[in-house]
Amino acid sequence: MTTQNKTNTVEELISRSNRLGADKRNTNFAGGNTSAKGTDKDPVTGQDVELLWVKGSGGDLGTLKAGNLAVLRLDRLQALKSVYPGVEREDEMVAAFDYCLHGKGGAAPSIDTAMHGLVDAAHVDHLHPDSGIAIATAVDGEALTSKVFGDKVVWVPWRRPGFQLGLDIAAIKEANPQAIGTILGGHGITAWGATSEEAEANSLWIIDAAENYIKDNGKAEPFGAKLPGYSALPEAERKAKAAALAPVIRGLASTDRPQLGHFSDDGVVLEFLESAEHPRLGALGTSCPDHFLRTKVKPLVLDLPADASIEDSVARLKELHAAYREDYQAYYDRHADADSPALRGADPAIVLVPGVGMFSFGKDKQTARVAGEFYINAINVMRGAEAISTYAPIEESEKFRIEYWALEEAKLARMPKPKSHATRIALVTGAASGIGKAIATRLASDGACVVIADLNLENAQKVAEELGGSDVAIGVQADVTDEAQIAAAIQEAVLAFGGLDLVVNNAGLSISKPLLETTEKDWDLQHNVMAKGSFLVSKAAAKVMIDQGLGGDIIYISSKNSVFAGPNNIAYSATKADQAHQVRLLAAELGEHGVRVNGINPDGVVRGSGIFAGGWGAKRAAVYGVDEQELGKYYAQRTLLKREVLPEHVANAASVLTSNELSHTTGLHIPVDAGVAAAFLR
Repeated sequence: MTTQNKTNTVEELISRSNRLGADKRNTNFAGGNTSAKGTDKDPVTGQDVELLWVKGSGGDLGTLKAGNLAVLRLDRLQALKSVYPGVEREDEMVAAFDYCLHGKGGAAPSIDTAMHGLVDAAHVDHLHPDSGIAIATAVDGEALTSKVFGDKVVWVPWRRPGFQLGLDIAAIKEANPQAIGTILGGHGITAWGATSEEAEANSLWIIDAAENYIKDNGKAEPFGAKLPGYSALPEAERKAKAAALAPVIRGLASTDRPQLGHFSDDGVVLEFLESAEHPRLGALGTSCPDHFLRTKVKPLVLDLPADASIEDSVARLKELHAAYREDYQAYYDRHADADSPALRGADPAIVLVPGVGMFSFGKDKQTARVAGEFYINAINVMRGAEAISTYAPIEESEKFRIEYWALEEAKLARMPKPKSHATRIALVTGAASGIGKAIATRLASDGACVVIADLNLENAQKVAEELGGSDVAIGVQADVTDEAQIAAAIQEAVLAFGGLDLVVNNAGLSISKPLLETTEKDWDLQHNVMAKGSFLVSKAAAKVMIDQGLGGDIIYISSKNSVFAGPNNIAYSATKADQAHQVRLLAAELGEHGVRVNGINPDGVVRGSGIFAGGWGAKRAAVYGVDEQELGKYYAQRTLLKREVLPEHVANAASVLTSNELSHTTGLHIPVDAGVAAAFLR
């Protein structure tokens, strides 16, 4: 084995990793790992030392950077063979990797580090391609490996990832000089090469050979015949049914702890669910460790046809969920011992609904989305295995050993503490500018997923992108005076994130006129947008929150003017008083469902305000006899604190009101006005 210098080695490794990881045919998100061996200077002696650069724990090949690599001394890593205590204690070897690090070591070494360090090849790839796992999970996988690849690829019986697996593959490489890689039973593939180009070519050859064999030799209907009544519903009907079921399913999946959701009606999922073998295959569960760590050992599958009513579907889902929890508890009890980590939750991570699609869940949107992507990988694996053989995943006991691995538990314990609004889904109206944008920005920074609802779709989508894109926020168009548009916006929210927990009624406008100049049109517009709009949004949101059974928050951005009688402001102040009383009415009505309803009364929010920029500022300045540019300072000087109020101050109040810190508060109005004595609540 020959090695290169650091610069070339790392650049080639990153480039190869990114190419392999960019194609989901090759591996799943954050799955698999790559490595390269080379030389660098010892920081103490200045002498050349041989090193291993390998993808660290938790990284993703498609986006891998140098900082995501663990860097280890090859001599020290290989010396671990002499102190290896055996398979029963191999978890201890992971801690030993820390003593093999070079310099500051880079990223934390993963469990697969031994595989890369012990195999006598300069470049090693370990991947999870669907085609490769299909052969790895076939009941006759060993015979198929020989048939598909000849002696170029060697079968490795299932073994949990770790030091012993690294020793096994190293021994196979040594005993089979003609081999370019292995099929790891139940798991994936490993390939190697003397150069980075050769390793990548060998990995792709294995993947392509497996794909071509399945395509050329597989049966036409690997999932069996089509089940009458289980075909996909038309798209609009499918989305509507998914949106109706999503809050209920999310509530069930959040029985142990709140979860975020993702919906997919990918053709792969719909085809699987319309086929006769999907109940059998679903019950067998996934096999590759990367799959079931994210999807749990098996999904919950609704056993009703596509045209089943919402009511019947909900009733059956609740029955199946209770049975799933009992079954998962029994699975845990069958395999847990005194040293096993505590049960982490018995709710499903994947819920499949025939004719509709797949709901996947996780601690955040990315985790939920990736769980769904992994189950699509699992479906593809099952298709390939069933096409050429019979799907036979690893034993349930082995799945448990992976899922409740002490090393996995330690990895979870290292995760940062969740933010205050983690797993919460917020919809903010009028959120593309001003107070609404400030609130959406604050809630996103608090860990919430946010739906930016605004009349201007382009602006809403721009704000969503600024907040982090579709795993954090989406932009939707919504005229709050239009019930159909509100329903469509909430459907988008539910399909994007699984449900809805928090609504901020912020959309508004202001017409500043004295009584005799206020027209009927002015009055109706003011009330339609804020009084009627808040009512319609709250009504639609409350339905989702009640279906979820997880409680929730509704916030009204009212105004100091809801309790203070100012001049030349009849339409605006009257509708703000309407909103203020909606808070009290809804707090009284929705409390039994755990939904808190509170209000915020800002005043004098000039800078960054869409209302003030739209002409309201000039009119109020004229009323008070000051220059419009000085209006913010004018408002500040008439307050008790003499401080100007900004959109961010209103956002702070929204954050606190919807946090657990005020979990027992409802029906409250918080002034954010720097102190206006005439508007004190009595």
